[in-house]
Amino acid sequence: MKSITVRLPAGVAMALRAEANLRGTTVSELTREAIEAHILGTPRRLGAAGSSRSGRDDISERIEEILAGEMS
Repeated sequence: MKSITVRLPAGVAMALRAEANLRGTTVSELTREAIEAHILGTPRRLGAAGSSRSGRDDISERIEEILAGEMS
């Protein structure tokens, strides 16, 4: 793997660290995933999938619609 240095505004760096902590991952891993998704079109991981109950029983049938709404 190749290392690079990226300069971010302080607020973006803070938000990135907070999001990495929230997801239980590293800033590097979160940054790689975001860049891959944006540049390469790699689908993002749904780390929170299945972690709570929505009270709905049609989620699996509507997943494409739900994800399309999330990506727009």
